[in-house]
Amino acid sequence: RFCLPLVLASLPVMATGEEIVPALQDSWGDFWLFRFFVNAAGYASIVVPGFLLIQYFKRRNYLETGRGICFPVIKSCVFGSEVKSVHQEDGSLPPRAEPTESSTARQVFKLLFCAAGLQASYLTWGVLQERVMTRTYGATETEPGEKFKDSQFLVFMNRILAFTVAGLYCALTKQPRHGAPMYKYSFASLSNILSSWCQYEALKYISFPTQVLAKASKVIPVMMMGKLVSRKSYEYWEYLTAALISVGVSMFLLSSAPNRHVSTVTTFSGIILLAGYIIFDSFTSNWQDALFAYKMSPVQMMFGVNVFSCLFTVGSLLEQGALLESVRFMSRHSEFTAHAVLLSVCSACGQLFIFYTINQFGAAVFTIIMTLRQAFAILLSCLIYGHTVTVVGGLGVAVVFMALFLRVYARSRMKKRSKKLPPGETPVQKV
Repeated sequence: RFCLPLVLASLPVMATGEEIVPALQDSWGDFWLFRFFVNAAGYASIVVPGFLLIQYFKRRNYLETGRGICFPVIKSCVFGSEVKSVHQEDGSLPPRAEPTESSTARQVFKLLFCAAGLQASYLTWGVLQERVMTRTYGATETEPGEKFKDSQFLVFMNRILAFTVAGLYCALTKQPRHGAPMYKYSFASLSNILSSWCQYEALKYISFPTQVLAKASKVIPVMMMGKLVSRKSYEYWEYLTAALISVGVSMFLLSSAPNRHVSTVTTFSGIILLAGYIIFDSFTSNWQDALFAYKMSPVQMMFGVNVFSCLFTVGSLLEQGALLESVRFMSRHSEFTAHAVLLSVCSACGQLFIFYTINQFGAAVFTIIMTLRQAFAILLSCLIYGHTVTVVGGLGVAVVFMALFLRVYARSRMKKRSKKLPPGETPVQKV
């Protein structure tokens, strides 16, 4: 149902829009829509047999009749222990540990440590992401160099390191008893892979500042997914701030400079890929929110999702023969190897800083830090890669960040008000 409109919508791009970046489309196999369907076919070759196996074990009532050495593994993957938490205030994270007898100086140091860790991890990640996807490697006076084109390999690199870090953390620290069926992580994993792929691929067609602002606007589809997936309701101020973000992003995207540089032109392909990123990422967060009904820590969630992410990406890469091709590219360009490894390290460390910051200071402080990070990312990208922002575009950026800070302020007020409610009343659910 959705494939035909997408193909028809992409035809004008193939005819006109792609002339903006002719070097990207050396062959039909380099076209993003073709690669998307090839990657999806690779994931389907794993998902479909897995789905059939799960249905087979459920029809056979394997939980009651199964025996043998494979029983614990199948039980964990298909059925789980079905233990859910009855009382969980925030569906996404465990209750924040309140500091006890901690000096003000110690708390300030912790806050600075968290802020510095988040900023360093994600600002470096953003700069490297744009470098890897938009610049060439091995360029000399006589040779133009070559670009790395396989976004899926970068996703695999990020996920394999995140899987390793989360696994070591779970092994070395005490974690809650795991109760969720393992296969349920595959839904969030698949949408997470596709959102990351769209994010990397979009940088071939749009500037990094545009991508950062588009990420800020994902509040809108997250709210829509929340209504569809979790049946949530929202306050009036959430709709207001979502509308302000939409206006600000529109101002930035529609603003035009007289001598706009090629790298800052927002093509139709970039818009489609950004929309894909936002939709897939919105589903991921809402599905993970539902999974947190089981007794699990955020690191267990990180481990479970990345298990399937590694399985899907390495399977698809092997089927396409792209894994060896990417490894050969790494062997030809040591600079790319360093960038890809550092990109993965920043992504994994950033996730750990997220968990630690929210546990120590709560979601409001974390949101403020990450909102500032988005502003710094736009500024850094413009300074390093020479992107231009018009006056109207700058006003749009200001509107977006004003709306984001307004959301943080309103949410903190709502949280304080909810604490004063009688025991029988509950506040409206929020994203």
